[in-house]
Amino acid sequence: SNRRPRHGDATMNALTHAMLTSRATIRGNGLATSVTTTPRRAAVVTSAKMTPKEAKRQQRHRKIRSKISGSSERPRISVYRSNQHVYVQVIDDENQKTIAALGTMSASVKAVIGSEEWKGKTVESAEQVGKMLGAVCVEKGITQAVFDRGGFLYHGRVKAIADGARAAGVAM
Repeated sequence: SNRRPRHGDATMNALTHAMLTSRATIRGNGLATSVTTTPRRAAVVTSAKMTPKEAKRQQRHRKIRSKISGSSERPRISVYRSNQHVYVQVIDDENQKTIAALGTMSASVKAVIGSEEWKGKTVESAEQVGKMLGAVCVEKGITQAVFDRGGFLYHGRVKAIADGARAAGVAM
């Protein structure tokens, strides 16, 4: 027959049991929710979906990384820029080592630029991070590096980091 199964029917019980003991993924409102249920309890784990803008940036970064690589003599200066802060790393890709790392969240940088939240967003603070990173590099004997803009436009805070590192004596 064509009638819908009702509570108490054998087909409804089998369907309910299959739904309650399986793992399902529910998508909606930009979130991917994974629901694992048993007849007695349910656990819900929610994770944010990547935005198309971030996916394109990561795609650009992968393309850049396929062409450049750092070595111990000429390491890679990698930049990440968030809405609030900038983070920079000096990376030796051959030995898979981070030689130095600095960002606007670092205590040494906050001592220079100030601890107010808005001061980490400015081009001046990014240039200060570049100068301090360049000083650390020169101190460790690194005078040449490869600049990895991380898929971000070479403009504003990203450019200021490169200019600051060049001012400190690192050739890029």
